Amino acid sequence: MSTPSTHPSLTLVSTSNAPAAVGPYTQAVKLGDLLFLSGSLGIDPAVGKMVPGGVEAQTEQALKNMKSILEAGGSELGKVVKTTVFLANMDDFVTVNKIYEQFFGNHKPARSAVQVARLPLNALFEIECIASLKD
Repeated sequence: MSTPSTHPSLTLVSTSNAPAAVGPYTQAVKLGDLLFLSGSLGIDPAVGKMVPGGVEAQTEQALKNMKSILEAGGSELGKVVKTTVFLANMDDFVTVNKIYEQFFGNHKPARSAVQVARLPLNALFEIECIASLKD
C-alpha cells in the first residue's frame, strides 16, 4: 500500500503563534476559497501547556489561537462561516457564550455547540471553524 501525499489542491497552514497540533494533523487546510481549521484548545503556544484558570481562560486562549491560525491562513474573524464548539460540561455554555460573543463582536457565524465525553489533554473547551478566503 502506498503512503498518501497531500493533494496539490490543498495547502497546509501552520503558525508558531498557535500551539502545534497534538496529533497527526495540521492546524488548518486551504481548499479553494475556504479555510478549514482543526480544533483549537486553550494551550499557551509560548509554553505548550493548557492555561490555568478554568473554562474562561481556556476559552479565551483557544479563541486567540484560532484567530492566529485564521490570520496565518489569510482569513480573519469576520470571514468565519461556521464554528463548532465542544464543551466538557454544558453547564459552561452561558459562560462560554459571553466570551464567544465578545470575541466575535457583531459577526455571528453559524455555530453548533455540543458536550463531549472528553477532550484532548482534558481540555474544557475546543473550537473549530470554516472561514472564507474571499476578498
